[in-house]
This record gives sequence, C-alpha cells and structure tokens, in this order.
Amino acid sequence: MSSRAKKAGEDRLIKKYPNRRLYDTQTSAYVTLADIKELVMAGESFKVLDAKTDEDLTRSILLQIILEEEACGMPIFSTQMLQQVIRFYGHSMQGLMGSHLERTMQSFMDMHQKLNEQSKTMTGGGTEAWSQMMNLQNPFMQNLMSNYMDQSKDLFLKMQEQMQGSNTLFTGFPFQSKPEKSDKDS
Repeated sequence: MSSRAKKAGEDRLIKKYPNRRLYDTQTSAYVTLADIKELVMAGESFKVLDAKTDEDLTRSILLQIILEEEACGMPIFSTQMLQQVIRFYGHSMQGLMGSHLERTMQSFMDMHQKLNEQSKTMTGGGTEAWSQMMNLQNPFMQNLMSNYMDQSKDLFLKMQEQMQGSNTLFTGFPFQSKPEKSDKDS
C-alpha cells in the first residue's frame, strides 16, 4: 500500500477494506467512524471508496455516522419525520423532496452562521458572554426553525394543490384525488 499526498482541490481518500476497516491514505493510518465525523466537522473534503471495487461508499459511511448519532444523545429526526422521508422514496416527488431538504438545510446553515457572526460581534468575542448567548439562542433557533418549517410546509402543500388542479400540465404524476362523496356520506 503506497500512500500519496493529497493534491490541492482533491478529496481526501479513505479506503474501506473487506474487513470493514477504514484506511486514510493521507495519514497512512486506520480510522474509525468517529475520525470520519471529525473530518466532517472540520469541513474536510473526503471520499470513501471500496478498496477492491473503487465503489464510492461516502454516502453509506455518512449514513452510518448519522445512525450512530441518532442512537445516542438527542436525535434530530423524529420517528414521524423519518416515516415521512421514507414515504417519498419511489414517489414521483422524490427528487423535489431531496432538493427541498437540501435547500432548507443550506438556509438553516446560512442563518446559523449569520447569527453566530452577529453574536460574536455583540459579545466582543468573549467566551463567557458567547456561552450565555448560545444558551439563549437554542430556544430562539428552535422557534425560528419551527416557524420556517411551518411556512415551508404550507408552501409545499399550496404547490401540490396547484399541481393537482392543473390536470393538463401534470398528467403523468400520480396525485391522489380527493375522495368523492357517496350517497352514504350525505
């Protein structure tokens, strides 16, 4: 096994071997999922490839990290949310759902970064004031995100209603039609 230095603009390469061990070619050392999580947290660009087939396993490894994080501590995803996400697999709106979630996450990250920058400016960068600000920020952020998600849901439902109403434009989509009233319902 020859290790090579990472070139500028190139992803860090992690190889996964049949024994399920992960090998970082940059550091020439075996790594754990916790090490990979640290790469993610540091914003390091990397790719996980199967050592035999060169199949890209990056998404699979990231999902394993999410699973471990969800299993311990406070989960981000509620059971209801996970069920709703699963329902979109194979649905004609799957691609739209994925891009919507990605844009929502990016908006959240942008908003969080701006709040962090503003709070650092307000506190003068002091760590004690920063800690107090972050403790106050959590309920505020939860409320803000809840309102944002409610607005996103309303927008999505309105868009879906408009698409359902346009029979000529979206004839290929399997929208559920509203149940018609029968004589029994009257």
